[in-house]
This record gives sequence, structure tokens and C-alpha cells, in this order.
Amino acid sequence: MTHTQSPAERYSAARTRASQPKLQAFESGLKFDLDPFQREACACLDAGNSVLVAAPTGAGKTIVAEFAIYLAMQQSRAKVFYTAPMKALSNQKFQEFVAEYGADQVGLLTGDSNVNPGARIVVMTTEVLRNMLYADSDLLADLAFVVMDEVHYLADRFRGAVWEEVIIHLPQPVRMVSLSATVSNAEEFGDWLQAVRGETDVIVSEERPVPLEQHVLVKNNMLDLFDSTGLIGTHRVNPELVRLSHAGGRSAGGRGRGSGRQGGSSGGYRGHDNHRPQFDAGRMDRGDIVRMLDSKHLLPAIFFIFSRVGCDQAVRQVLRSGVRLTQEHERDEIRQIVDDRCRTLLDEDLGVLGYFEWLDGLERGVAAHHAGLLPAFKEVVEELFQKKLVKAVFATETLALGINMPARTVVLDKLEKFNGEARVPITPGEYTQLTGRAGRRGIDTLGHSVIQWAQGLDPQAVASLASRRTYPLNSSFKPTYNMAVNLIDQFGVARTRGILESSFAQFQADRAVVDLARSVRQQDESLAGFKTSMTCHLGNFEEYSSIRRRLTEVEREGTKADNSLRGERDKRQREVASLRKQMRAHGCHHCPDREAHSRWAERWFKLKRQTDALNQQISQRTGAIARVFDRVTDVLLGYGYLESDARGTIALSESGRILRRIYADRDLLVAESLRRGLWKDLDAASLAAMACALVFEPRREEGLIDARYLPKGPFRPALDETQDLWSSIDDLERNNKLPGSNPLAVGLSLAMWKWARGASLADVLYEAEMAAGDFVRWTKQTIDLLDQLVQVDQRSIAGNGRVGPTAREAMDSIRRGIVAYSSVA
Repeated sequence: MTHTQSPAERYSAARTRASQPKLQAFESGLKFDLDPFQREACACLDAGNSVLVAAPTGAGKTIVAEFAIYLAMQQSRAKVFYTAPMKALSNQKFQEFVAEYGADQVGLLTGDSNVNPGARIVVMTTEVLRNMLYADSDLLADLAFVVMDEVHYLADRFRGAVWEEVIIHLPQPVRMVSLSATVSNAEEFGDWLQAVRGETDVIVSEERPVPLEQHVLVKNNMLDLFDSTGLIGTHRVNPELVRLSHAGGRSAGGRGRGSGRQGGSSGGYRGHDNHRPQFDAGRMDRGDIVRMLDSKHLLPAIFFIFSRVGCDQAVRQVLRSGVRLTQEHERDEIRQIVDDRCRTLLDEDLGVLGYFEWLDGLERGVAAHHAGLLPAFKEVVEELFQKKLVKAVFATETLALGINMPARTVVLDKLEKFNGEARVPITPGEYTQLTGRAGRRGIDTLGHSVIQWAQGLDPQAVASLASRRTYPLNSSFKPTYNMAVNLIDQFGVARTRGILESSFAQFQADRAVVDLARSVRQQDESLAGFKTSMTCHLGNFEEYSSIRRRLTEVEREGTKADNSLRGERDKRQREVASLRKQMRAHGCHHCPDREAHSRWAERWFKLKRQTDALNQQISQRTGAIARVFDRVTDVLLGYGYLESDARGTIALSESGRILRRIYADRDLLVAESLRRGLWKDLDAASLAAMACALVFEPRREEGLIDARYLPKGPFRPALDETQDLWSSIDDLERNNKLPGSNPLAVGLSLAMWKWARGASLADVLYEAEMAAGDFVRWTKQTIDLLDQLVQVDQRSIAGNGRVGPTAREAMDSIRRGIVAYSSVA
């Protein structure tokens, strides 16, 4: 229903627009009207504040970032850095800004792209900005705004700390535009931003721009998840779904009760054959699902399958079913785009990359999208999907993060995923993120999510998942060796501790401490009341009650230890006799109100235990980040990266200045290996294999390999020395109550060694037993570490003069073929 403004409302709106001429000019250049939350956030920026915008996926948060860019471009020299958590998202934003502002105004800085870094608008990964801040880069001059897209990524346990480092260390005049998914504690995060960045406004919207209809696909029936009789607003589950769940989906076209191993109730498993799943009557063939969605005009669709192998199998299944979703003119356009984007790939590599099968799927409008796919292929899939040429994409959840690939429909294959250790249900936040891709703004009036029926599906649980649209944002911040030496070099130890205490992690811990302290105060009041009630005029009842409690404990121990040694029994009996004597001799033992006092004493002791536990939690949380920093400092002092003078002042040693420039996860191990000259005799291929062992993180058993399959020559003795060094560092870390790290993973080292020596892609992927996309990703991380070795000032490390040139040679030897491909550059 359209709201007709009153004259007073129209007058007020006109005055507001007149007071914000920049925002008015910006909005006049748009093809659509700003939503209220967008206008409010832009107005805050126009007023000179920073903003945190928390809104659902697809709500249009980036328009606020575009207004920040607009404001910067109104000035003569002001610059904007746009940071993103993934290179794919960085690449996409770079292309969008080039189209809007021109190639001369836009730059790109990622781990493997360096395009026009001095531009006024520079897109980069968050790690690049962190490194620039520590290096005090000249590019920071005239920086007016930093956009932190997907800022909720700071909860990521592997990379999230980088977001907090950037937020803490950005120059104070720089304003921040923080864009987040809808989180339940946006106000808490905003309070922290206010504390560390100054005036920050928090804008929260929970409304999807395109409403979402949610369905469950049972056999060939697409049923609404919620009641469609006018009670949708109450999130009442569709009664038909509840009835079907009790019947195991049989009435939707199933086989009835069945018999033998395929029969049984909807409980999933039964009898002695409980390791075998029942016949599942509620799932369609994927080709049929695609056809059904096409017939209902619900394409394009993204099918989220939490398995790379599952995505590839799904594409093959659909293609085998004969599905074709494209017209002839669309197939011609697809072939033209593919030819143009993949022209740099070598003909000899096309077969091993599965190029022709992949192209066949694209021409029929079907594709997979996951981390194992060659980056060039992923970029093509993204482009074709945005152009509506690919209509069905089978993807892992990474597609739900940031990349602009909205669909009319999202299909969830399952509501659980493997987290590396076990199969776990997806969270409400993950569900919101995934289904947020459904519904294209300006194109669709409705988005659709479809959950495929599975045995044991509980519609009530699904409804609860679908109706809870927020999740908490929790810090993953922890001090690292590189962080410590950079901060100590700039600020000294005392001020660094204060800086770390300003992290969101400590802010959250302190908030929790406030709540704990409030509980302690309340319990202290109750303890005082209990103590008054147990006061006895004949003596100290707390003392008397302690004797009784100890007597009860000793007697209970005696009943549990009937078979204990005779000496222990005698000792326990003597203690019981002594305690009974003390109890009878105590004045309170003869009090007529003794049992009433005892009941109050029991309450007092129980509450006292709880209060002591809360106080322990408070002491552990207060200053927790600084304590970890102190332990990191102790390790660095032990290895000589920090040194203390006669007055106790701690400063960086010469080796510490080397550690400042090493940003790898194994920063201390890399620095110490360089300092000791462990790699000085390695040739280029062996150094590439060593760098690979330092960055590679195997999936389950990938890292285990027999020594026979390691590179020959100087690599093996250097590896042995490096592993011995890792062991000693790990021991020192654990002695200092730090978590330590995993051993080196050499599962990919031989393949990397062969690749550096010119082996074919087919041979290397066979050796690695790895998808092309994974190999490219790990090779680029290897290149990143090798580049750090090149950049480090080799002359300050005794006996290490040859590593820098060798690292450059190693980089050149592995940056070839599919690894060198970059459509952006």
C-alpha cells in the first residue's frame, strides 16, 4: 500500500533534501530511489561520520560505499580504498568501478594483481591494506574513506583478525564504511567502532528488498513451508508438510510402507540393518528439478550443494538427463565469451582441465562453481550467469559470500554440511546468507528458496531456521608474532598492550565481564542475606558448617573406597573421629535453631561456589588479549627478535626487523629459517617445494606422504632441519601457553617441485591428486610467500644472501600456464 505524504511530511522531506545537496545530487544520478536505510546511511556519511550498515544479502548495501566514493571524487585528491575478503569479489568490484569511473581512476591490489595502485579508487583484499598500514605505505596519503565489505568476516577464525588490525590502525581522520550481513549484535559492534574510530552511526535493516517465498520439494510437489491461508506472518508451518513428515513423505508420491530393507517408518534407520538408509520417496532427479523450475519460470537458480564432488556429479546428472536451457543465439554468445576469456590456455591443457565437458554444460545453460574449479572457469561461469546465459549453477557455499550472482531461486540440497570433522546442521546465519541470493532486485517481485525433502526432515526445525534471520558477530582476534614486532617497533610494549586492549575481542570480553560483575554484585547481596540468616548467638556458624561439610565429604569418600588400603582406611577413620569431636565441642552444635541455620548455610556455601567461579571467569577475561601478547613477547625474546636493555626497555633486534616483513601464517618459522640459513643451498625448484610445505593446509589425509615421494637433492636435508626448528618453536610456544601450530605439510611439495622444473599440467595434477583450482590457489599462496622472501632485506641475515635471488627464480618458474592466467590484469 502506497503511503501518501501529508503537506507537513512533504515540506519536511524537501527541507532535508535541501540540507543535503551532495546526497541529492548523487541520488538524482541513480536509476532508482534509495531505500530508507540507504538514504539514512548516506546522510550520515554526508554529515561527516563513519557508518556501519547491517542488512540482508542483496539489500543494496554497496550503494552506501558508492556514495562514499562519490564524496571523495568531489574533492581534488581524496582517495578511497575498497577492501573485500576474497580476490574474486575484489576482481568483480574492480571491473564495476572501471566501467563507472574509467580505468585511469581505479586500481587493484590483491596477492597476484597489481594494477594502477596510485589510483584514487583502489580495490584490494583486506590483507593488502593491513600490510600497507604496517609498512606505512606512501599510498595511504590523502586516504579519505575505507570501505570494509563483508566486515562480518572478522568472525572468521583463520583470517578474521586482519579486519580488526585494519580498523585499529587506520589513521584517525579516515572514515570507514563497514558493510555487514544482518548480525544480531550490530549495536555492540557499532559501539566498539565508536570507541576506536570516533563518530560511527549504526544503520540496521532486516527487510529483504525482494520478498522470499520458501518451499519444500517433496517428490514432484513444491509445497509452501509456511501456511498459505493468511497466517504466513505468524510463521505457522504448512499443516500438509507436518502431515507428510509424519508419513515419511509417502503421500507425495512415495511407495507406501514398502517391505524388507526399503520399508519402515520415517525414523530413518531401524532394526539390525540400521546402517543402511531407507528408501527415500521424497527426492526428485536433479534433471527433473531443473525442468520443473524452468516450467514454473523460476530460473535462473543456484543449487547449493556442500560438496565439490557433489556439484560436479550434479552437473553430469543434469546433462545426462538431456536438459537444454539455451537457445541457439545464446549458445553462440556463450561460445564467443568462452573463446575470448580462455584464449590464453594452452591446447595441451584443455583436456586435463575438462574444458570440453565444461563447455558442453555451459552451452546447455548448466555449470558448477566451487573452489576446485580453475579460476578462469569460475570467472566465466559468474559472467555467463550474470548475463542470464547460464540458468542453473550447482555451487558450494562460497558462492553465497559477496560475489554478485543473484538468482530467482535458490535450492538447498541438504540442511547439513561437513565442517572438517563431522556433519553439522547449517546455522540460521548460513541459511540467511544462502537464501539471500534468491530474488533479483529490479527484476523479480519474489525470490524463492526450495529445500529438497530428505528422510527425517522436520518442518518445524526448518521453519525455525528460516525465521531466525540473524547471527552474532564474535571476534577471532589474537596477537601474532608479525603483529607484535610491527606494533612494538611503532609504539613500544606499553602502548602496544593498550592498543591490543582496544580490540573487539577484548571489548566483547569486557562487556561479558560487566555482565558477570553485575551477577557477582547481586550474588554478594544474597550471600550477605544468607549469612545474616545463619548467624548463631552461640558461635561462628560458618566455621561449624564447614566442619559438618568436611565430615560429610570424608564419610562419603569412605563409602566409595571400601577396597582401599588399610592405612588409608585408618587415616580416614581417625579424621572422622576428630571431626565429630570438633563438631560436638563447637558452641553452635547445641543451638536449638541449628538445623534452620544449617539450611541457610548450605545455600550460602552453594552460592559462594558459584560466585567464586564467576570471579575466576572475570580474572581470566580481564586483560586476556594482553596476556597472550605477553606470551608472544616472551617467545620473541627467547629467539632474539626482541631485546631488552639494562633498564628493561624492550625493542626490536635486527632480526625483528626482518620478521616485520613476513606476513605468512608461519611467520616466526620462516624468519628463523632465514636467519639460520637453512634454505641457502636450495635451488629454485626446491625452494618452491619448501615454500609450498609452509603454506599448504591439507584436507584430511592430503598432507601424509612417504619420504620416497619427496623431492631429491638439497630439499630433504633442508626439510629435516626446518621440521626440527618447527618442533623446537612448537615446544617453546606450548611452554608459554600458546596454542602451537601444525607440522609442515609436504603432500604437495613434489608436485610443486615438478611444476617448477617444467612438468606438464597433466603430470602435476596426477601427482598432486588435486583439482586444478586447488593447485592454482596453493601455487599462488606459494608465490606470495616467495615474494616476501624476495622483499625481505637479505643482507641483514647472516649467511642468507642467496635466498632472495633464488626465491625470485622460483616465483618465475611456477608462475606459468594456468597459474599465470588473470583475466583482470
